[in-house]
Amino acid sequence: MKYYIIAGEASGDLHGSNLIKELRLLDKEVDIRCWGGDYMEQAGATLVKHYRDLAFMGFAEVVMNLRTILRNLSFCKEDIARYQPDVLILVDYPGFNLRIAEWAKSRGMKVVFYISPQVWAWKEGRVKKMKQHIDLMLVILPFEKDYFKNRWQWDVQYVGHPLVRVIDQFKASPEAQVLLTDNNTPLPASQKLVALLPGSRKQEILKKLPVMLEVSKQFPDCTFVVAKAPGQEDVFYADLLAPYKNVLAVRNQTYALLAQSNAALVTSGTATLETALFGVPEAVCYKGSNISYQIAKRLIKVKYISLVNLILDKLVVKELIQNDLTVANASTALKNLLYNVDKQAQLQRDYQELKTLLSAGGNASANAARAIVDFMGGL
Repeated sequence: MKYYIIAGEASGDLHGSNLIKELRLLDKEVDIRCWGGDYMEQAGATLVKHYRDLAFMGFAEVVMNLRTILRNLSFCKEDIARYQPDVLILVDYPGFNLRIAEWAKSRGMKVVFYISPQVWAWKEGRVKKMKQHIDLMLVILPFEKDYFKNRWQWDVQYVGHPLVRVIDQFKASPEAQVLLTDNNTPLPASQKLVALLPGSRKQEILKKLPVMLEVSKQFPDCTFVVAKAPGQEDVFYADLLAPYKNVLAVRNQTYALLAQSNAALVTSGTATLETALFGVPEAVCYKGSNISYQIAKRLIKVKYISLVNLILDKLVVKELIQNDLTVANASTALKNLLYNVDKQAQLQRDYQELKTLLSAGGNASANAARAIVDFMGGL
């Protein structure tokens, strides 16, 4: 069977590669052409376009690169038409992939979407077109199945979250035991380790990291380690970190950092889920410009900003949002995470419940592959 898979970001490359591995186990005659990255290519797909050529973040960058984006869309359609796949599999990356889904469906192709856009939070109006253009929607958050069914009368399939297996495999690997700081400073074995995950974009880092760094002054018995974003240069962090002697930094080692941390201050997003799956007590931090925050409050319709809390539908991890993200509040939250034994025990029970929900009785990538093969009539 011929599969055409499109992933436009690093996370999609990872999840797409694991899906490809599972499809190859089920379909010995598999032929896969893809947009993605190194992982998907290593998994056995023919790579057409790397996600590095697709990732434009923010309104200004999208406008500046509009011609490139339109050329990519046109080339993608032409390549799919030439290849004539049995099924088109779209992995996340909704801005691009939903346009491709509409085009493909209009030409009678079978369309699978793996990892739904977070329409339950914002841009809910997309769902009407999604229902028209997507034959099989595979979702990775447990509440999404009920959301689509109850609100939109759309039967989607919950396959579990692929990060569960990814993180379990990492924790069992030798890499989980190795953590090298930027300047090769050894980590004090006698001190507790606190991970600081301030995000990936420059503006969000500048809003949150200074608060996180000031918190470090309240905990001289701890070593704080910043996870640098892949897209930011070392020089960007240098002035921010210089005044803090008990703060170190790592690059491309976020999972190793989490595997060894006692607690974490984490920006909102997927990192909150990853931190929980590593079993690390965390407080979730969000701070933007006042205008951005006011706009977000009106557009985003969710009870919590942390995926951990959204999935469990209760306040499991502390959320420090906008004006609540202060040095005093973050210090109090971190003190609880590090030294409150009852809090730690309850968190671990909640984290185990979270993992059970996200496992969906097995391996999400294998569940997704089986769902796709079954949708295509089995093998």
